[in-house]
Amino acid sequence: MAAVRGSGPAGEDDTAPDARVLQTAMALEGDGVCIAQARHLAAGFLVHARSGQGIPVSQRAVDLTQLVVSELVTNARKYAPGPVLMELRITGEVVEVVVWDSDPVLPVARASDAGRVGQHGLEIVMAVAQGVEARHEPVGKRITARVALADVPGLAGTRDKP
Repeated sequence: MAAVRGSGPAGEDDTAPDARVLQTAMALEGDGVCIAQARHLAAGFLVHARSGQGIPVSQRAVDLTQLVVSELVTNARKYAPGPVLMELRITGEVVEVVVWDSDPVLPVARASDAGRVGQHGLEIVMAVAQGVEARHEPVGKRITARVALADVPGLAGTRDKP
């Protein structure tokens, strides 16, 4: 498992004054086991942020981050040859899930089709994340999805409390 790293005030990195960035990363190889490893890393990272660092992280954020990790890592393993790199970063009020793979083709969300079986991963990620970005890299691509750490009323996957 990758180590959790934190960084301090501006000057030590590129964050704003008094902002902390907590991050971890993992290289994923092999079969479907790496997807479970990625989910486990994501859950452990967020639980550590909540209990070890005092960062407010809702259970919804943990669950949705694991879902986003599953979908992005599954797509990377399915469509890209070679290794997959995953980074998790807490910046401000979001956790960023960053997945890099060696395939240069950027993903495209498909039109809704109730009869289609499978291939809904990107649509799921777009529905539950606050933002999704896909960028070409010198080799391959990098997909970044941002999930709110706190419950946000009206956001997909959020349960409004009475």
